[in-house]
Amino acid sequence: MRKLLFALAALVPLTLHAADKPKNIIYVISDGMGPVYTTGYRYFADDKSTPEIEKTVFDRLHVGSASTYPAAVSGVVTDSAAAATALSTGVKSYNGAIGVDVDKKTVPTILQMAKQKGMKTGVAVTSQVNHATPAAFITHNESRKNYNEIAESYFDQRIDGKFTADVILGGGTQYFQREDRDLVGEFIGAGYEYLNNINDLPAIQPGKPLLGLFAPVGLPWALDYPQKKRLLSLTQAAVRNLENDKGFFLLVEASQVDWAGHANDVAAAMGEMADLADTLEWLEAYVDNNPDTILVVTADHSTGGMSLARERAYIWKPDFIHKLEHSPATIAQKLVFKPAGAQREKLAKELLPLEFEAEELEALKKLTAVDQQGAYSWVKSVIDRETHTGWTTGGHTAVDVPVLAKGLGAEAFVGHQDNTEIAKKLISALP
Repeated sequence: MRKLLFALAALVPLTLHAADKPKNIIYVISDGMGPVYTTGYRYFADDKSTPEIEKTVFDRLHVGSASTYPAAVSGVVTDSAAAATALSTGVKSYNGAIGVDVDKKTVPTILQMAKQKGMKTGVAVTSQVNHATPAAFITHNESRKNYNEIAESYFDQRIDGKFTADVILGGGTQYFQREDRDLVGEFIGAGYEYLNNINDLPAIQPGKPLLGLFAPVGLPWALDYPQKKRLLSLTQAAVRNLENDKGFFLLVEASQVDWAGHANDVAAAMGEMADLADTLEWLEAYVDNNPDTILVVTADHSTGGMSLARERAYIWKPDFIHKLEHSPATIAQKLVFKPAGAQREKLAKELLPLEFEAEELEALKKLTAVDQQGAYSWVKSVIDRETHTGWTTGGHTAVDVPVLAKGLGAEAFVGHQDNTEIAKKLISALP
């Protein structure tokens, strides 16, 4: 591993001057966040008491864009694994690849290189921690679907005798606590502090290796958290734990913007974007107070083909989403769990405070307790109708994605670039 890292790192072209090399690198990937999401969030977050539409943190930090296509063998529409591999290694690969090239040979990642250079390293994500994006920074596997193998590699893989990641925060207990292997116990035995309650993060003692797994798979939607700021909590804890004299590398992933796009769920999408915006505002202030840090934000691809208007009506009204106290998925569960008839209609009007159309009420009556997916589709269709949101796909699209940057060396990311160039520029920023 050590020889591989040195050999391939030497091939990376330097793009940042020595004077521009930051002490800390914070790399934020918002999975699935094409430009329609940052635009939509601007309208969603708008202060209606003023005549103008205010800029958001996504506008303040915006410096350019990036193309997302994978290796030619997979066409021009990437999946998260190939995109994360490009963003972590500077090498394009096939869809499904985790830190390997098209020949399935391992390629060193920026997180691994940072660890080799003596920096502390970590990941903070809202998906399971062995999902495609964090996996492509920590380890190598020919398939993103090999979740158990990927989880095991987090413990088994070492660089110069050290664990690759000092901090691992997100979901995924079902992969780390299994009948055939208790990886949580092994991490604890190796000196890691372990948390399974996200509310315990503020009390951690900085400096000790940390594993935090807060859900069986991915974390619940942001809209279902009391403060709706779980990514912010993860990020603050990771930064506090990683700070040290030699600097740190931190990957932050707003994983579930993508999941909302796949589900064609505009309410969940705006909830995830709000959680990310709060996180970026905190990181923006962190860079102001720590000018030896660089913050780079981008997306791996866009998801869902969301449109801010539909059916030839020049209208998009996201304000209704602010009235929701739960995610559409949770609302759907509540609607089919117990009530029926008039009670269900009453509950629907409490959870979705709007005027229903006759056909919507008729469809609501027909929902059964075993058809939670049908209930979820009903809730989303009502919200889409109220907000005038459209969708073109349940998958990914090939559009370019935004690039945001702030801090020491941020000017290197101005303009359009390929996603592999983002990785190469950050790799060149390592000590």
